[in-house]
Amino acid sequence: MKFSSPSNTSNTERLFKEHYSLLCLYSFSVVKNQEVAKDIVQDFFISYWQKEDELTITNSFKAYATGAVKNLSLRYLEQQRKQQRLLQQLPINDYEEITEEETPIEKNKIPELLDQLPESRREIFISYVLEGMSYAEIAAYNDISINTVKTQMKRAYAFLRTKSTKDWLHILLIVTTCIK
Repeated sequence: MKFSSPSNTSNTERLFKEHYSLLCLYSFSVVKNQEVAKDIVQDFFISYWQKEDELTITNSFKAYATGAVKNLSLRYLEQQRKQQRLLQQLPINDYEEITEEETPIEKNKIPELLDQLPESRREIFISYVLEGMSYAEIAAYNDISINTVKTQMKRAYAFLRTKSTKDWLHILLIVTTCIK
């Protein structure tokens, strides 16, 4: 955790007060959801505050912040699209057969399955599925190659497919709703 000096905190606070409303409006124009837009802008400012000493902004803060919020908003929409595609690929009959009694059993099975994965594979899988990170972001964060990330993801999916009794997409949907 970064502990900022009072001057950095006051600078970030000043920027937050000056630009928060405008950035929320900008994000809202992309995501069409006021609460999500607020969350995106708050996430941006937290990230900015944590990286403020490392950043070199060549344009104005407003231009930098607008671009960053736009990218975060578009990333949110892409995550929503991925989730919708997964829902559409799920066989309707399997989905309709799930009862309230079955769901807790499946929810309890997911963490057990994830715990059976090797630690690095589990972390990569969770980063991709739950946190919405791209393969490139995961590779950079873990200081590994993109091919390693792809291989670990393939192995994680293969493991989940062999251990699941229902469609593996169904399990992934349950995972994303249970752990979030």
